[in-house]
Amino acid sequence: MTISIRDARPEDAETILRFITELAIYEKEPDAVEATVELIQASLFGPGALTRAVICEKDGKPAGFAMWFYNYSTWQARKGLYLEDLYVTPDCRGSGAGKMLLKHLAKIAVEEGCGRFEWSVLDWNEPAIRVYEAVGAEPMSEWTRYRLAGPALEAFAAG
Repeated sequence: MTISIRDARPEDAETILRFITELAIYEKEPDAVEATVELIQASLFGPGALTRAVICEKDGKPAGFAMWFYNYSTWQARKGLYLEDLYVTPDCRGSGAGKMLLKHLAKIAVEEGCGRFEWSVLDWNEPAIRVYEAVGAEPMSEWTRYRLAGPALEAFAAG
């Protein structure tokens, strides 16, 4: 078995959407996906795209992906790399593919001069938490993430 990681290409948009949908099902939010192939192509590969992705392949076939963007730390006065999603297909879990994706992004963060490499994980996702802690990542339990979306975001912006 050979596992490799490569930059995502526009023709990967359909595969990325499949992985996003599978991840949403795993995370118990199957109806939350609003993404389309066209939106993925535009947001990853269109003019002004701020998001990037890589595809993990097992023996030349897509087996997972990671999608990220750069954020900013005012305390460090440096950009950081924020992992939005990481997904490995069930048949590839336990193969080291997830850890390879994390290491690939960590190398990008170091090469790009990022001060941080951060992500969020659902508190019930023990398999992912074990991987993250095994690579030396630490939870930031003192922080609570907030979100405005959909009608609440529109109402607040309007009012």
